[in-house]
Amino acid sequence: MSRIKQLASRVIERLQNKQRVHFLHIGKTGGTAVRHALREHPSTRRFIILLHPHEVKLRDVPVGEGVIFFVRDPITRFVSAFYSRQRQGQPRYFSPWVPAEKEAFEHFATPNQLAVALGSSDDAERARAEKAMRNISVVKDSYWTWFESAEYFESRLADIFFVGFQERLTDDFEAVKEQLGLPADMKLPADDVQAHRNPAHLDRKLDDRAVSNLNEWYKDDFKFIRLCESLIEHRRSADSTTRRRAG
Repeated sequence: MSRIKQLASRVIERLQNKQRVHFLHIGKTGGTAVRHALREHPSTRRFIILLHPHEVKLRDVPVGEGVIFFVRDPITRFVSAFYSRQRQGQPRYFSPWVPAEKEAFEHFATPNQLAVALGSSDDAERARAEKAMRNISVVKDSYWTWFESAEYFESRLADIFFVGFQERLTDDFEAVKEQLGLPADMKLPADDVQAHRNPAHLDRKLDDRAVSNLNEWYKDDFKFIRLCESLIEHRRSADSTTRRRAG
């Protein structure tokens, strides 16, 4: 869209008294399912909903416009990303491996094998695992890829319209629907392909060594999760206080 058309769209939206809300798509957090549902209703009485690809970050959203995103426990996100890339995104997509991904999946058949190797006493094996972690798509992407730093994220808290969690995807989707004024009968896709979910039969087990290694590898991502939880708790407390005063 040209700059003139963008400016014209914003003028029309202001005249309609509508606010722009941007959906940031963080890989393997339920975003494909949410996008699939939201694309049927890009506008409501109060909001214009803009759906973005993975490449769009918080910094790309103009200050003063709302942001919606979903997150997930970094360890289960790792497992999901591993298997998604192992099958090259199929069947919903087809994104061929880069050479380093091909090398990783020829050596590591399961996420547990890769995670255990991160703590290997064999220098070559540990280096192979670290290379895989830094090159497998989504596995390599920290939440900070989208949000830059704690300081920048906190500077944009007023623009964070909604934070959802993949672990409670259905309930959080209902909550964001209500906030956006979307139809009550809107549903997330039930089909695994449309939702871009991994098959149920995959071996998702991680042993204690694997979990310990992943906790260390993703320690900065866990900090981001805690920031999100604190934001949600703060807003819940503020809403409760407002309701009590109103009553």
